[in-house]
Amino acid sequence: MKAIILAGGKGTRGKPYTEYFPKAMTPINEKPLIEYIVRYLNSFSFINEIIIISNFEGLGGQIKNYFQNSIISKKISFVQDSQSGTGGDLLHIGKKLDRETEFILWFVDNLCAIDLKKMHEYFIETKSRACIATRTKRKEETGFAIVENGIIKEFKEKPVMKLPMSECLGIYILGQDVIKMIKAKSKLKEINLSFDILQEMSRSGRISAFDIGHTQWIDAQSPMALERNQLEVKKIIKQMGF
Repeated sequence: MKAIILAGGKGTRGKPYTEYFPKAMTPINEKPLIEYIVRYLNSFSFINEIIIISNFEGLGGQIKNYFQNSIISKKISFVQDSQSGTGGDLLHIGKKLDRETEFILWFVDNLCAIDLKKMHEYFIETKSRACIATRTKRKEETGFAIVENGIIKEFKEKPVMKLPMSECLGIYILGQDVIKMIKAKSKLKEINLSFDILQEMSRSGRISAFDIGHTQWIDAQSPMALERNQLEVKKIIKQMGF
């Protein structure tokens, strides 16, 4: 199975830092974010190739240079971002996926020790065409209060909240049907995977949700977000085996 890392985003949430390096190269304990993801994907024996999509003609060139002398460089291939949306990028590498019945898609700003083996088993068990990692609980970054008639009765410092809806994370397992649907929309200048493809698929009940339960996840949107949540980041890195 192939794993694709989408690392071509503009990194607008990470400015001004991402004006000097891509979000994928955000440092965590003196190593870039993307190294943890690549090495974690490499730890699963059923993943035989890791494809990184980024703007290698721009700041993304830092990613390619970083992995050039890596011990797992033979397992990594690099594809230039097509600038045609998240769905368009998958169409752009269609030939690489022709023989794949399913593949993993990982957005680079997701840091999580998700059990991909269990997620893949769930994908097969549910006979779905796409499977998205989700969660129903979230640790808040601010304090909350229980208020009765305008009076605070109790404080809750950064509580774990049950979400009213499942939150979609940026880790997917997708089948060939997704590629076929993208091909059918190939005339569009930009194809958004979520809105143009998965939204349509969801109406026919073909997408499953793999709840990560108590597994921690963080949106590594910027160095500031990682610094603010450094204890959680350390836990996740440890869970990933580093």
